[in-house]
Amino acid sequence: MGVAQQGTDSQRGFTLVELVMAIVIISLALLGVIQVIIVTTTHSADAVVDRQALAIAEAYLEEILLKDFSDPGGGAESGRADYDNVVDYDGLSDSGARDQSGTAITGLTDYTVAVSVVAAALGSVPLGQAMMVTVSVSHPNGINLSLVGYKTNY
Repeated sequence: MGVAQQGTDSQRGFTLVELVMAIVIISLALLGVIQVIIVTTTHSADAVVDRQALAIAEAYLEEILLKDFSDPGGGAESGRADYDNVVDYDGLSDSGARDQSGTAITGLTDYTVAVSVVAAALGSVPLGQAMMVTVSVSHPNGINLSLVGYKTNY
């Protein structure tokens, strides 16, 4: 003979309302996580573009600053491969990054490079004995970067 439970109708489980509420709460939490993932992935390429722009600007600036202060040849240059002094680069504007000979670099065609070279005084170095070189690199996604370097006649 079994013992009967009297007066207890124990139920286990969830009601339909509780189940719907749990689904709504979990869905909202997942939506928040998905939004964070979307923002992170859409901006993850920005760091690569920033680094590439910086590398391009550094390469151009290094190329320019390694040239002579004044024109050793005294002649007119027909293209970037013939540039032999810092001033030759003034006004250089490249649509797409290019190497020292002026050849376009594959994969970097979205960048725009502009160079400005102006006479500048630099501390105790008098005006006319120093050149300020500004290399500006931009990208269609809004990246605008400028590096400045100085070349002195010493």
